[in-house]
Parts: sequence; structure tokens; C-alpha cells
Amino acid sequence: MLGPAAVREIAARLDVRPAKRLGQNFVIDPGTVRRIVALAGLSPEDVVLEVGPGFGSLTLGLLPAARRVIAVEVDDILAAELPRTVADVAPGLGPRLEVINADAARVTSLPGDPPSALVANLPYNVAVPVVLHLLGTFGSLARGLVMVQAEVADRMTAAPGSRVYGVPSVKLAWFASARRAGAVPRTVFWPVPNVDSGLVAFSRRPPPDTGAGREEVFAVVDAAFSQRRKTLRAALARWAGGADQAERILRAAGVDPGARGESLTVADFARIAVAQGDAAAGWPGESR
Repeated sequence: MLGPAAVREIAARLDVRPAKRLGQNFVIDPGTVRRIVALAGLSPEDVVLEVGPGFGSLTLGLLPAARRVIAVEVDDILAAELPRTVADVAPGLGPRLEVINADAARVTSLPGDPPSALVANLPYNVAVPVVLHLLGTFGSLARGLVMVQAEVADRMTAAPGSRVYGVPSVKLAWFASARRAGAVPRTVFWPVPNVDSGLVAFSRRPPPDTGAGREEVFAVVDAAFSQRRKTLRAALARWAGGADQAERILRAAGVDPGARGESLTVADFARIAVAQGDAAAGWPGESR
């Protein structure tokens, strides 16, 4: 694996300086890599999707544990160097690696067998959008373990009623059950970030069986948390076409109009989306 000296040697040779705009904080602690790989619970048949491999510290830990690793790297220089690093450090594992030079938030297809697990040290500034995009695009992703900013990890795994429960919590719950899988100190990164990190483990599950589509449900979620201090009747007024209509939709969904978004489950939001669809089509018993 790559330790601090090896990572800095590669960076110096490539004249690469970590870019804040890309959220580049590279893991330089082999112990942390081993911990992540162990917690990911990979099998020899897994195809792992790794986002932001950087210099390859985590990649080198994943390759022996999986059948294949698809590493998506937005940095041109790092994407080109990663196969050479693997060839130098673990030459026998090179055939298992596929490097894609692309923005993970825009990837819509991958070569070969579809990925079964997402394991990544995600850039802080795009962590939630990337996870949601990949889960929405690749239905084959059955589980994952991602390292994100500690505060983001709290939001991703928060339960209804928590003060940090919000849009990331609900949208991730549409796809999967998620939990905190541990803390990661800032000292294992280069450069050292200003915050600690957290590990989030997730397992895919079916979305709520209500008949509402993901886009419709997510529109309700966005509206409900756009003014999170307001009651749902008020927060959903613009989305519904008026406060009275919002109240009618909420009551039809079995949701208290005086409640707030942070008290609702993803299934509650799905029922609201269904009720809005019924309202748009004409309520049962009403003439159209």
C-alpha cells in the first residue's frame, strides 16, 4: 500500500498539488485503507466502483478483495498515472483495474459487468449528489461504504425527528438503508482537512411501494425542506398551488398539515406525491 512518503513522491514527480476545488484530500494511512476494505465486506465476485481514487491508496487495498475495480477519476493526470502505480506496486493485480477519466456525477454507463458495490473516499463538496446519482443510475449497486465529511455522514444517516434529518437523509433512504460505520480522524489525509470524516455503510432496498416515481417524491422532499421551519401546509404551498390545496393533499395522504418535514419518513413523502397526482388528475368522485 501507499504510505505518506510514497504519495508525496508520486505527487512531486507529477507536479500535482491537491486541488481544493476538486475536494482532493488523499488517504495516506495504510491502516485506514485496511479498515475501509474490511468494513466494506467484499466478496471475490464483487465489481467495485471507486470514485476519486487519486493516487491509488484505496484502490490498492480494494484490488485483492474484489474481482474487478472500476475507478472513476476526474483528474486527467491522476487517471493516467493510476494504472502505472498499480503496475509498479501490485503488478499481478493490474488486469483487475479499469480506470475511467470522467466526472462521477455525470457517468451513465460503465464498461464490462455492472458494479455491485460502491467503496470510495468521496470529495467533500460532491459526496451526496454523487452517491444519489450513482444509486439512481446503477441499479446493480447493492451496497457500499463511503467516507465523507463527518457532518455529511450524520445527515446521510439521520432518522426522522433528528435535527440534522433533511434532504440527504430522505433521498438516500429512498434507495437504501444507511448507518454510520465509524469515524475517521483528519490526520490520515494529505493535505489535512479542517474537519473529521465519517464512514457511511448502506444496503440497497426497494423504494416505498406507493406507485409514486422518484422524481415526484424528490420534488416533495425539496419543497418540504426548502423552508424547514414552516409547517408542511406552508412549506408545500407553492409546490401544491396554494396552502389550501397543500392541506388537502396532506390530509389525503394521512399526514398532519401542521407537521414539519423533519418528522416524515420517505414513505410519508411518497404518499404525499401520490395524493398530489390524484389531485392533479381529479379527486376520486369529482368530475373532471
